[in-house]
This record gives sequence, structure tokens and C-alpha cells, in this order.
Amino acid sequence: MNIDFHYGIVYVVSRLGGLPPDEATTVAHACQYVDDATTSGLLHFSGGERFERFATAHKLFDYENVYNEKNRLVWTPFHFLPSGEGQTLEERAICRKDSPVAREIVRRALCHKGSDNALHRLGVTLHTYVDTWAHQGFSGIESDFNRVSHLEADDCTPEQWLDAIARFTKNLVGNVESEVLSRAFPLGHGAALHYPDQPWAKWSYIDGKGNSVRRDNLPDFVAAADMACRAVQAYVAGSENFVDQSGLSLDEKNALTQLLSTNTNTDEKVRLEVIRDSLVAGAISGLKEPLPLYVGKGVASWKHTATGIADEGDGHTPPVWSESFESSDYRKFHDAVKEHRFTVVQEVLPERGLRLV
Repeated sequence: MNIDFHYGIVYVVSRLGGLPPDEATTVAHACQYVDDATTSGLLHFSGGERFERFATAHKLFDYENVYNEKNRLVWTPFHFLPSGEGQTLEERAICRKDSPVAREIVRRALCHKGSDNALHRLGVTLHTYVDTWAHQGFSGIESDFNRVSHLEADDCTPEQWLDAIARFTKNLVGNVESEVLSRAFPLGHGAALHYPDQPWAKWSYIDGKGNSVRRDNLPDFVAAADMACRAVQAYVAGSENFVDQSGLSLDEKNALTQLLSTNTNTDEKVRLEVIRDSLVAGAISGLKEPLPLYVGKGVASWKHTATGIADEGDGHTPPVWSESFESSDYRKFHDAVKEHRFTVVQEVLPERGLRLV
């Protein structure tokens, strides 16, 4: 999923689920920031203090990303959550929508309520949870299930197809060598282009095992929004039992279905602006309010606000540690990332007999 869902729709369902605007903004920001937090390693302060950060994303088409075993620490816990279902490790590593593993990590995030970064943890977890609908059938390890051939999209306009090819080619140039092309991207859903992340898309392909796969994203994306809303409702109620919450009303589901099915620009940032306009106009189930601005990197980002660093590679002066850093969204997010990752790879997956890192 892209920023239109991870930020825009998650903000909407957080508000519909009962969170006030400021808390809904924190959840949605953390949810989207999982796709933008690409800096790992220690943050060094001028007084000798240090803070550890883990990247939760990287460039999908970076040559090293296909072969670097460390990528399991990124793709597996944050983007392609294994379902733990099947006989072989390859099968058990496949991401499946709303799996028992996915529900368990949501439940454990809800148990985190009361901590100072509970909203950030919820946002990080919701990113992984809703991605199980978009990324179903693929995995965060090298696998033939990730190989795609005979990729076709229903009702794809020539403009959309050319745009998809142009985006794909732009990512490839200078980043992927012919050997990787011949291996058909056996990691994640790279070879499926952007179709898994487009809410309106109907598409099909044959995977590397010869299985014919057909996908209709719209009902899956609406279901993901509904279950995310239930998680928020459970958080508000102080409950771990999110599955039995009421979720979106029929009118709210209809409104989101209409929005997601008609908001079909291939640029996710344009789609986010459509959601912003719809929210301001009161077109989404009675919500009539501005969508807070999201700044993922640079000036006014969470990192910049907390550290004064706008660009990690700009030769910046080490920041001065202070109590304000401890109370910052940046610190809370990265601690939530560490907690989430530990829960997934050291607790939930091993409990189900799956050790990937």
C-alpha cells in the first residue's frame, strides 16, 4: 500500500474509530513513516549519548536488496508478514491477509496501551497489518512465489499501463543488473509492479510455481480499512479483542468503497490529495476536517524536529541530547519499531515454528 492508504485512509479510520485528531495524526504518521524511515545505525549526540535506529524501508529495486540477508529484518516484520501456514519454510514465509500471526501482532500492540509510545506502536503495527491484504501471496525472502509472469490488469487504460512501465523502468535503470532481471525479482512483489498497492486494481499473474493468481484489490482494501478501524476501536476501549469490535458502519464502508474505486490516479500523492479534498468536503461519513500535512523527510519532519537534522548525509553537527528528544515522536517511533520487530521475529514467529532471522 502507498501513502494514500497508510496515511490518508488510516487517518480516516482512526477518526472513525474514536481517536481525536491529534492522536489519529500520530497513528497515521507512524503508519506511513514505516515506508520512509530508511536510516539505520546509531545516532550520535555531541555529549556522547547514542540512540539506536532500525530502518523499516529501503529502495525496492536496489541490487543489494535482493541478496542481502539483512533484508529479512526489514521485509519480514514490516511489509511481508509471514503467515506461518504451510509445510516448507518457503510456504510458511508467505504473507496472507489477516492471518492469525497478523492478528496476534495487533493484539500485542494493543497490550502496549499506557506506554508513552503506544500510538506510535499502533501505527507501526497497522502498517504491517493492512499490508497483509496488499502483499498477500508474496514473501520477504527469496522465493519462487515472488516470481511473476503473464502479468495482466483488467480495465487498465493505456495511460495507466504506460505510466506503470515508465515508473518500473525508471527504478531499474542504474540499479538492477541483467542477472537480477533474469531471476524475476524473487523478493517481495517487485515483479508485480505497482498493482498490489493500487486500491482499484483487478489483475492476474502466474507465479514461479505455475499457480494462476487472480486479485481484486478493492474488497481487500475495504476489509483492511475495516479491520484497522476495529483495532483503533479496541485501543480506545482499552481492549485486546479487536476482532469483535463493530468496525466501519455500512455507510462508512460504502463511502470508502466509492472513494477507493474512483481515486485511480497512478500517482499515490495525487490520490492522497483526493482523500484530503474529500475529507475537507465532508464526503467521508460526516467527517469534515483538514487532513494534517505529512512530512516524511527534511525540514519539519519528525527527525528534523527531534534532532535538527534535515538530511543524514549533509555533514551535520551532532545534535545535543535533551529531554525534548526523549519526548519526541522520532524517539517514540524508533522505539516502537524496535519493539514491533522484536515481537514479530523473536516471539510470535518462533512460537509458530518459524525462525527467519
